[in-house]
Amino acid sequence: MRQRKNVDVSSTDSKTNIPKSSKNNKFTHPLLKKVFFLCLFVRFVNAFLVQTYFNPDEHWQALEVAHRISFGYGHLTWEWEKGIRSYLHPVIFAGLYKVLAFFHLDKPWFMIRTPRLLQSIFSAFGDFYLFKLSQEIFGDRVAKFALFAQLTNWFMFFCITRTLSNSLETVLTVVSLYYWPCIRPTASKISRGSRKWGLATAALACAIRPTSAITWIYIGLLELYLTRDKLKFVLLEVIPIGTLIMGLTFLVDRWMYGTWVLVPLNFLKFNFLSAGGDYYGTHAWHWYFTQGFTVMVFTFLPFSLAGIFKSKQWKLSGLIAWCLAIYSLLGHKEFRFVLPVLPIALMFSGYWLATIGGPDKSNGRGKRSPSSHDRCSGKLQLAVLFLAVSNIPMAFYMSMVHQRGTEDVMNYLSVEADSGKVKSVLFFTPCHATPYYSTLHRNLPMRFLDCTPSDEKGALDESDQFLVDPAGFATEFAKNWSIPSHIVLFDFQEKLLKDFLALHNFEEIKRFFHAHFKVDRELQASVAVYTLKGQ
Repeated sequence: MRQRKNVDVSSTDSKTNIPKSSKNNKFTHPLLKKVFFLCLFVRFVNAFLVQTYFNPDEHWQALEVAHRISFGYGHLTWEWEKGIRSYLHPVIFAGLYKVLAFFHLDKPWFMIRTPRLLQSIFSAFGDFYLFKLSQEIFGDRVAKFALFAQLTNWFMFFCITRTLSNSLETVLTVVSLYYWPCIRPTASKISRGSRKWGLATAALACAIRPTSAITWIYIGLLELYLTRDKLKFVLLEVIPIGTLIMGLTFLVDRWMYGTWVLVPLNFLKFNFLSAGGDYYGTHAWHWYFTQGFTVMVFTFLPFSLAGIFKSKQWKLSGLIAWCLAIYSLLGHKEFRFVLPVLPIALMFSGYWLATIGGPDKSNGRGKRSPSSHDRCSGKLQLAVLFLAVSNIPMAFYMSMVHQRGTEDVMNYLSVEADSGKVKSVLFFTPCHATPYYSTLHRNLPMRFLDCTPSDEKGALDESDQFLVDPAGFATEFAKNWSIPSHIVLFDFQEKLLKDFLALHNFEEIKRFFHAHFKVDRELQASVAVYTLKGQ
């Protein structure tokens, strides 16, 4: 039976001479509190700066559901009718909404911003635990550079404070990895019960997003292989803790659905057994390797690859490869699906950065000559400057400029509705292109174009029919509509609906910039709001 070795570890990494952390290191303990508050400050600022629209699930599968729980109105998409989503994640934000309502703070400003501020607190814990994990595995110097990579990576800045279940899953993944013995150095001291905390956090991540099981199958099998108390691990830890967390999740879903619903089973059937996710588009098998994850890591990529090969920490790099490989088997692919392993890739970037300016053995005594030290210091400064210059402007642009129109238009309508100027809204846009009641926060009639997957293969939903022939669809639609006080549409379809809007006595009252370049469809440069003349 394989056992973990109980051997002493040196105070430095044998390959790089990077100092390991220790209890006596003045950097380790006094600064942890400062590190956490730094992470909290950065993520608070991050949350305020994120003003763009990224993925519909941020609103429609989290805040919209939470709004319905808290205030009794809000749209539930078809996923909730089929029981493939757990209420565990939206309930968190429902609690926030209840607090706002109790203090009479459920006003547009707070309704729009506080959910991301709450997520920013969770995100700060993720950053902090990545620092601690890096410190535990590689030492203090690497931990500092890993935190630098985490806080400056453009995609992490763009995504981690959004109210996506993937964002919380990422936080829970990093926190959980810190507590798993199989991830730590073999002689690392670890408190009793640490693995139980890791199991509980991993189970919670799976409860929020069943696909998180992909990560924990790898980690669980690795732990099972390395631990000597295999029966205890399975019978006294995995089964009881997993049963407890999943049982609590089932109770939450039973309470919210009103009947027993096995969300993980329904999720598995739809996304894996029937490939239901393919309805929303498919990519080539290599997409994560050649485009998706590569774009997420961005200019940190060469540093991450160098750090992986330099550190030879194959367990963690194996986790990245495992997740990318398994997700590559699915037809439907998205950036956010592999967000949980992005911090690990960034940690390897931190490792490589730490080696650039660290001591070497060039003079036979483990010390650098002055000229060698200056060269390495210069290389490190150039690398840090390059990463900051290439990522920070990108983070700001994507978070504050690209695709902000659909957020701005709902923020505008929420203020107008609060003053009684909006009576009803029709969205002539692709489905789920904007936030909804969770931003408007007024129980007014609203209508968007449905895109529920059809049982009939090849059948076009309302959203697709509109995009194929905007004028024809709108003309047919208007035969049976209750005429709205406001219509929201993108400029591309607006050009094709000028006659229709004029015929029905609508005039433009507001326009918002949206994007400089197209993403999935034609360029959607701006979002226009039309209202009935005389309103």
